[in-house]
Amino acid sequence: MRVIADLHVHSHFSRAVSPQMTIPTMAVWATKKGIDLVATGDWTHPLWMGEIERDLEETGNGLLKQKGGGGPSFLLSTEISCIFTQNGKCRRVHTLVWVPTILAAKKISKEITKRGGNVLSDGRPILGFSLIQLSELILSIEPHALIVPAHIWTPWFSVFGSMSGFVSLQEAFGEYEKYIYAVETGLSSSPDMNWNIKELQTRSIVSFSDAHSPSKLGREATVFELSAIRYEAIKLALQSRAMSTKKKSTVSMTHQDQISSTIEFYPEEGKYHYTGHRNCNIRLTPEESVAKGMNCSVCGKPLTQGVMERVRQLSTGSNKTRKKNKKDVSYYFDEKGSRPPFVMSVPLVEIIAEAIGSPVTSPKVALQYDRLIETFHTEFRILFDENISAIASCTTPQIADGIAKVRKGDIIIDPGYDGVFGVVKIWKSEKDKALVDTSKEQLGIFLS
Repeated sequence: MRVIADLHVHSHFSRAVSPQMTIPTMAVWATKKGIDLVATGDWTHPLWMGEIERDLEETGNGLLKQKGGGGPSFLLSTEISCIFTQNGKCRRVHTLVWVPTILAAKKISKEITKRGGNVLSDGRPILGFSLIQLSELILSIEPHALIVPAHIWTPWFSVFGSMSGFVSLQEAFGEYEKYIYAVETGLSSSPDMNWNIKELQTRSIVSFSDAHSPSKLGREATVFELSAIRYEAIKLALQSRAMSTKKKSTVSMTHQDQISSTIEFYPEEGKYHYTGHRNCNIRLTPEESVAKGMNCSVCGKPLTQGVMERVRQLSTGSNKTRKKNKKDVSYYFDEKGSRPPFVMSVPLVEIIAEAIGSPVTSPKVALQYDRLIETFHTEFRILFDENISAIASCTTPQIADGIAKVRKGDIIIDPGYDGVFGVVKIWKSEKDKALVDTSKEQLGIFLS
């Protein structure tokens, strides 16, 4: 069965997160989006764990459901920020941790506290553990736990980050590297940017939203093909890449739980895609960085290296081809056909907002969005599956045209850099002006 999953989100106990990030509201929005399996987020926080136990119940298969049934399934997922020194360098790395039971989550949280970690400080706790120490702690308590490095290219807080990360998973995780079955792309990179990293040849590539507000759920997601919605099937799907690349694998891949595709945010819209310095309005392509150097030409300080350039440093090349399906949706494949494909998309509210010329949070946008959801049930169905003529029959021609253009990839992109979100535009503006939208930094704390 096809299962759309978003397994990286945060609760209202995390810093800079909407107070609306509660289990019931997350469930409503996951249903609107078409998400079958969603992360709880933040289970290390005792108060949030109280809300998890109040609103959800374990189903015996490693997942949870809302009490009374209905809605999406939930997976116990949290993100941990490790800040530590290794090999003479300060490291800052964010890591996702998934567990199959509430008991395991509580035991891990208790052990973190015993070792001096403050799990009450934030939904995403900051710990002074190395990744090796964190892995040892987690796997000694719950051998079935899954450890997934989060948004692996973000400059400041990721395993491959240019400012505080590592050059390899082996360096970062030591003997526990063998338990890293998958990595998360993050908003500033797409799967093809990761396909040619040597260490990732045997790892699955997953994408999730890192949502800080309910409407951001599903802006990135992973589509699984599973025998059943259960924790063990998710684990097998993540391990499938390593099994499929073994030269003499005895595992049959025909009916194996696996990843079938991912849904991607345009990486150029991420706020660290290109190299730059926001304070001086300097933004450089990877080619320009090589030519001009890594110091700001205005103030002389070091530039923040962008994800695109960092990936190219560690990559061995690129090989991506595009194919369209019957609904004219563009899917991207690796040339060898050995990787799950991915599709680039734009959230429906952003398409509507640009089509009608109204802010994404306006009542006019909400009216059109709700009308489409009421008719076609889920956002993913609207974006990828419905006939454009059917969509046009219950909304404006401009909105239907916008969805069609996004499916084809017929859009305009201006990349983000150094904490400034990039901009994806569907229609070219009549005014010749820069597309980088610094106002996204000022609209509030719930955009991340």
